[in-house]
Amino acid sequence: MISMGWEDLLFLHWPIAPSLLSARIPPGLELDLFGGSAWIAVVPFRMCRTRLRGLPPMPFSSSFPELNVRTYVRHHGRPGVWFFSLDAASAIAVWTARTFFHLPYRHATMQVESEADGVRYRSRRNGGSEAEFEARYRPTGPAARSVSGSLEHWLTERYRLYSADKGGRIWWGAVAHEPWPLQPAEAVVTTDTMLAPLGLGIPDTAPLCHFARRVDVKAWAIRPSVPEG
Repeated sequence: MISMGWEDLLFLHWPIAPSLLSARIPPGLELDLFGGSAWIAVVPFRMCRTRLRGLPPMPFSSSFPELNVRTYVRHHGRPGVWFFSLDAASAIAVWTARTFFHLPYRHATMQVESEADGVRYRSRRNGGSEAEFEARYRPTGPAARSVSGSLEHWLTERYRLYSADKGGRIWWGAVAHEPWPLQPAEAVVTTDTMLAPLGLGIPDTAPLCHFARRVDVKAWAIRPSVPEG
């Protein structure tokens, strides 16, 4: 088991036509829809205090910025998260996640600065990729748990991730944390090309924005996904 903290997290969510994403997820997974729409998200945050159970935080790699691009899927009827990409400033974390979790992590040059009322976030993927993100964001209201059945709850309260190995086999991993302390947020995004490697542009509509100051998270080793009786 791995324990960690996720801090200063921003959810930027857009509805998107299922036809634009269905060919970009592996066979065996199906898009999870809300109101007939698929959803895609860009999610910057800080990963903090990462450690294996019973061990202290890993030197030089326990805290670092991370940025993911994700959508929502089902497999054998179980809802979860599919990551198109995960950028991180820690080369050790990138290698570990790619090797043991089959997750598409990429190394990036990243900076996160706390400001008086929010966060300034910058990321540029290494290796000549066009994937880049720069924004300032801040909460604009009090924290609250989302209401069951609401869009916010559907988007964020997900406790299973899916990945695929080089042979296309689907794996899943469990994640546990308290319900998200979501706050309404505003974001001024000056650069966002995180969807460009997918052959997509950022949707023209304004994103649904939520901020979370911190959640403490536990994650377990992945396992092959099989039908559950």
